[in-house]
Amino acid sequence: MSLDSKNAPARPAPGHERTSVLASLLKLRELPVILALVLLVAVTAALNPLFLSEQGIKDLLLNATILMILAVGQTLVIITRNIDLSVGSILGLVAFGTGSLFAAAPDVPIVVVFVLGMLLGAALGAFNGLLITIAKVPALVITLGTLYIYRGINNAWAGGTQYFAGDRPQAFGDLSVDTFLGFPLITLIAVGVVAIVAVYMLGTRQGRDLYAIGSDPDAARLFGIPVTRRVLLAFVVNGLLAGLAGVLYASRFNSVGATTGAGLELDVVAAAVVGGVAIFGGSGTVLGAAIGALLLTTITSALTALRVDKFWQQAIVGVLILAAVVIDRIASVRSARKLRIAEARNV
Repeated sequence: MSLDSKNAPARPAPGHERTSVLASLLKLRELPVILALVLLVAVTAALNPLFLSEQGIKDLLLNATILMILAVGQTLVIITRNIDLSVGSILGLVAFGTGSLFAAAPDVPIVVVFVLGMLLGAALGAFNGLLITIAKVPALVITLGTLYIYRGINNAWAGGTQYFAGDRPQAFGDLSVDTFLGFPLITLIAVGVVAIVAVYMLGTRQGRDLYAIGSDPDAARLFGIPVTRRVLLAFVVNGLLAGLAGVLYASRFNSVGATTGAGLELDVVAAAVVGGVAIFGGSGTVLGAAIGALLLTTITSALTALRVDKFWQQAIVGVLILAAVVIDRIASVRSARKLRIAEARNV
């Protein structure tokens, strides 16, 4: 045996590698959500074979698209120990603004509509972020207030006016009809958003800073992280994505008006929490939030397909939220206990 062979590090056995991969998969925060989604789809398809027809799958994806984009933005905010309850009102304001823009200028390029909608959303998100970071008022209070402010502006602007599918260009409406490789175009936009933000969160310094801020804001400041700037950025991006969702909403649905997006903020927070994003901040992924959004919309579609009363649909979503919070809390307590035991052994 050569000297190099003696000094070479021992390779782990193949069985050990498989065990490590399995252990890593079992530790994924998103695993319970994925399993619940697979089980739900399997049971529903067994009871109603049309549920997984080509049109049925397309409807599932379309129904989840808007909520997925909103959940991704909300995740950035929740990870920093904040929350944004105004996203439904931002979406409604942008959606009605999109309808108004097409009514005033039918030939406006669709790209311009997307840019303007996202800029409006980013401005509204920046307003939230500035009030929270400068005035040092809890995000729950600020965004509850701006929820009503933005909704009031939309009510005053819209009044009894509604814009319908016939008021928009055909090419804009086709975004929610046309497909690429069998997937709706607007769903592919949502998948692109998830991928970009996921890479940003895990692959950049700014993204990792958001996790540090959510874990311990004071410690983050001591390490030189610009907490105010990062939190403000999270709200701006959240508003920008709500603006994008508002434009897509105007393409997806038949009408937009004063009540568009009302109550949607609760579904957005639920999607993020069910998807494994810790409501106390510091952990979670945008992928998990997107899967949570898909699970919630699939629950609604599945129970509707099985002709279950709408009350039970809401009750099941409520149970999922409570279960997600309780499981996250138990996991946090167990992690803290293990850390204390490890520190005690090292002393």
